[in-house]
Amino acid sequence: MPAPHQLPQTLGELSASPQFPEARLKTRTVKDEMRSNLIARLKAGETIFPGIVGYEDTVIPQIVNAVLSKQNFILLGLRGQAKSRILRALTALLDEHMPYVAGCEIRDNPYHPLCRRCRDLTAKCGPATPIAWLKRDERYVEKLATPDVTVADLIGDLDPIKAARGGENLSSELTMHYGLLPRANRGLFAINELPDLAGKIQVALFNIMQEGDVQIKGYPVRMELDVALVFSANPEDYTARGKIITPLKDRVGSEIRTHYPETLEEGIAITAQEAWAARGAAQVEIPQYLREVVEQVAFSAREDKRVDKRSGVSQRLPISTMELVVSNAERRALLTSDEPVLPRVGDIYAAMPGITGKLELEYEGEMRGADTVVRELIRTAVGKIFDRYYAGVDTQQIEQWFNLGGTVKLDENQAAAMAQKELKAIQGLLDKLAPLGVKAGDPAPKVVAAAEFFLEGLVAHRKLSRNEQHGFAAQENVRLRERERDLERGRGREELTEERKDLEMEFEDWERARRRRRGGGLN
Repeated sequence: MPAPHQLPQTLGELSASPQFPEARLKTRTVKDEMRSNLIARLKAGETIFPGIVGYEDTVIPQIVNAVLSKQNFILLGLRGQAKSRILRALTALLDEHMPYVAGCEIRDNPYHPLCRRCRDLTAKCGPATPIAWLKRDERYVEKLATPDVTVADLIGDLDPIKAARGGENLSSELTMHYGLLPRANRGLFAINELPDLAGKIQVALFNIMQEGDVQIKGYPVRMELDVALVFSANPEDYTARGKIITPLKDRVGSEIRTHYPETLEEGIAITAQEAWAARGAAQVEIPQYLREVVEQVAFSAREDKRVDKRSGVSQRLPISTMELVVSNAERRALLTSDEPVLPRVGDIYAAMPGITGKLELEYEGEMRGADTVVRELIRTAVGKIFDRYYAGVDTQQIEQWFNLGGTVKLDENQAAAMAQKELKAIQGLLDKLAPLGVKAGDPAPKVVAAAEFFLEGLVAHRKLSRNEQHGFAAQENVRLRERERDLERGRGREELTEERKDLEMEFEDWERARRRRRGGGLN
């Protein structure tokens, strides 16, 4: 493809260029263009959507089928499922450069202009008609659907100022101010959250899709737009009656459902790709088990009954959490001069602000409180990943050390060398780190992070206890605590029963006194 300044600049030069044959440009629609470029990619074995992980066998084949069928389609999915990213990636299926009549607001085809201005210009200038060029990314127009979107925003409106300046009647095409959809002519037009459009706007949209005409201020306007329409929506909104009108739903060729990562490995790959973990000169090393814990938090949240399933748990949760985890480890390294920057499980608790804001809780979760729910999700995630590495491993020696009165505190801002010194006192602990790929002679930050994960795993399985100050100790006698609670509850019931009896006696005394007063008055 020639450089932009080497591209034809007039209609005559365009017609004489062998790279842009008139027959192809005149008749090929944008959907034909996407189809032919997709076929070329498939034959060459190229990746259709680089950077999209986990959809290779589910979503992407359905999108390929829709494009090959030259259909408009909609992506249905919860938040954080890469819907907008996929829609924007469709521009890769467009040509690198596209010619249009210079100065045209709707990027008219030089061989088949739609607007009055371009028809008059090509008739007047002929081969000297000036040509401009669009890059593929400039051919994508996106609109977030909201209830206040109007027909003028989407389709266009009559401009009285333009009519006055040009001396035109309001009914003239030259007074038209084009909306977003006409300005997406010969390109892609995406609408996010389609069901949020008002009913009359949906009517105007499907009228343009099917018949290519619409009425603006009572004047019929016909625009045979060449545009590929793609949408996104929440499945619940899209299928609910009254959210989307049936004729528009009927004109959408394919309904393609997206989903969250199906395996932990897919989620880890997405988070590693999207999270900002490289911090300049600082060497950052993120252990694999920590990546798994962060991702498992999202998986556990999606399964937890206290989290709203209709809202979903966005993939942005592990991404933002990982960034905060690295930042907390970076802050500790700056204070202690430890190298490399190596996050620990305790840093996930410091990243709770990145988790609580991503969860919509049900009633039970609201009653428990977001912080409590998130702490339990982290503990659950640590327990599941701990079992991946230590299923069936005997931890009795370490538990016995704590049961004999041993305690250890891993201060958040404590230097790794000092923390390692305390951890060495726990008999057999450092020998248990081999499944994590850690040896006693490794750098202190690596040893401390692995040991903390091991202790957090014992806490998750209620073999040890942990306080808010990162102190680890023996697990209290659970049966004794439950017995004490039962006794307290029993005592509370007895006190409540006595109080109720007192109130009943007081009411009965008051009722008898009232009867006596009434009797005295009557006599």
